[in-house]
Amino acid sequence: MLFEIITLVVIALLLLSGIRVVRPTERGAVERLGKYKRPAKPGFNWIIPIIDRLINVNITETMVEAKPQQIITKDKLNAKVDAQVYYKVKSSEEGVKAALYNVNDYEWQITNLARTTLRNIIGTMTLTDANSKRDKINSELMLVLKKETSNWGIEVVRTELKEIDPPEDVQNTMNQVVMAENEKTAAVDFATATETKADGEKRAQVKQAEGMKQAAILEAEGKAKAFDLINKSFKGNAQLLKKLDVTENSLKNNSKIVLPEGKSLINVMGSLAGDK
Repeated sequence: MLFEIITLVVIALLLLSGIRVVRPTERGAVERLGKYKRPAKPGFNWIIPIIDRLINVNITETMVEAKPQQIITKDKLNAKVDAQVYYKVKSSEEGVKAALYNVNDYEWQITNLARTTLRNIIGTMTLTDANSKRDKINSELMLVLKKETSNWGIEVVRTELKEIDPPEDVQNTMNQVVMAENEKTAAVDFATATETKADGEKRAQVKQAEGMKQAAILEAEGKAKAFDLINKSFKGNAQLLKKLDVTENSLKNNSKIVLPEGKSLINVMGSLAGDK
């Protein structure tokens, strides 16, 4: 009886010790006596204790640093280059097997492969080209990594070139060039603004002169019309005064004025005053 109880306890412990759980972000591979036996999917899995071994593999996207390094460019400058590589293990059974058995340490090896590839790519470019053609460097790096890791069971998602820093003395020179270009641009903008302002003031002066000229013409025309009206008014008043003077003299001398038939006194007075 005791032996049976002990046997049941041992069997229960063996069963419990063989329980394995695989997370949704992982895939598993079961080895039996050092040989691949079967895949292990997410959830509950049971293996034979001591005989079987479950290896979990993360299949989520992972980022590794290519680590900063000094690369000699085509124009003999030491540029500090840093990059990142994003990859993930394929979730298929073949992908997991390849990641476990085709490469010793895919994370370490992809890091060093990226560093070597960057040296080969940037070493054929000048520092200026390397800074202006980052997309090209990323594309070439990714192409090489995909080709070299095709049997590793991993997928290279993307690569990002973080920085390409020139030597300090070159950086200072570049900064001075940028400052000089900015000052040149500012000077050109200031000259353009000054020219535009002067041109605007010139047009304003021309407009003002034209306005003064037109005002003077209108003023002269107004004065001429006023003089004409005054002249006409003066002439009419002079004739009227002459008529009144003639009439007054006639009355003083007791002269008789005979009004012809059909004419008024005013017409006759006008004739006496010399009106035509």
